[in-house]
Amino acid sequence: MNQNSSLETISNKKSSDNHFSIKSSGSFICILILIVILLYCMQKKCRRKKKKSKKSLRSKEARNLQRLKNVYFEKADEENFNQKYSKAEECKTYLGKLQFYLDYDFATSQLTVGIIQAADLVGMDMSGTSDPYVKIYLLPDKRKKYETKVHRKTLFPQFNESFRFTIPYAEISHKVLVMGVFDFDRFSKHDQIGQLRIPLNSVDLGKVIEEWRELAPSDNGKEINQLGDICFSLRYVPSAGKLTVVILEAKNLKKMDVGGLSDPYVKIYLIQNGKRLKKKKTTIKKKTLNPYYNESFVFEVPFTFVQCTELHVIVLDYDRMGSNEAIGAVKLGCFATGSELRHWSDMLSSPRRPIAHWHTLQELPSEKV
Repeated sequence: MNQNSSLETISNKKSSDNHFSIKSSGSFICILILIVILLYCMQKKCRRKKKKSKKSLRSKEARNLQRLKNVYFEKADEENFNQKYSKAEECKTYLGKLQFYLDYDFATSQLTVGIIQAADLVGMDMSGTSDPYVKIYLLPDKRKKYETKVHRKTLFPQFNESFRFTIPYAEISHKVLVMGVFDFDRFSKHDQIGQLRIPLNSVDLGKVIEEWRELAPSDNGKEINQLGDICFSLRYVPSAGKLTVVILEAKNLKKMDVGGLSDPYVKIYLIQNGKRLKKKKTTIKKKTLNPYYNESFVFEVPFTFVQCTELHVIVLDYDRMGSNEAIGAVKLGCFATGSELRHWSDMLSSPRRPIAHWHTLQELPSEKV
């Protein structure tokens, strides 16, 4: 009997030992699983932190870019508003209206301009009337001018006169028709009552055009800019701090040579805080007023310097014997206005994308180019 009890005790001990070993191995596995899960969570958290840091950098750059864009867009909108307001102020003064017609003959390349009548003209004389006549010419040439007869003491003159200009159809889109209404004065300079300016590329010359138009104020003899136009694209990559300028083409450039042509090329200046840092230039295109370039230039412009950066694009006429003469320029950047500011703003609002615009060349102040 004692033997049986001792056997029972031994078997109970073994079973308890087995149970303990199973229990301990199970707890060990649970701890191991918990450690693996903990390591996995820590790794995932680290990855998230890295992603968040990258995202935060990108979002910070995007916020800065957006802030900068807002500044430029506000400036551009203010500029547009000022231009519209000044135009509206000009339109408040009613000067009268002019009836005319245009008839282009494609077979003979002749444009007939008919001056029919004027109405409600402003009285320029002491008696409250005027002695009106109309002066007609084309820009940019202004070589041939016509004038109607003078009609005495009337604000409703009937002219019924026509005049012819010979213009090849290929050139007609570059011409501007000007009809200026003047008050004749025998003893002093004739006063301009008002004028009409009609770019011929804005009307359909496939049919006879006859209409009334209100006179606009005169510009005191200042003619529209006739230096030419240039097209180029801007592309800015904020992360790389690279500004790419592609000079595409120019058209209707001013004639600089004796033969009535030019040898144009383009210089590009990168300016920061008023100092010229970099200069690049295109190839020279011989004997043309409509050069095609399609040449690309890259400038280093860190994002922190965008606000103090300017870009000067200057078109020059190459001269082998003498000094090269500037035809005109376009200035873009933080201190630009009008379409130049709009182009700069569009570039900032579309990073990594090339934005192309046409610009009218402006007179360049006397400075070293």
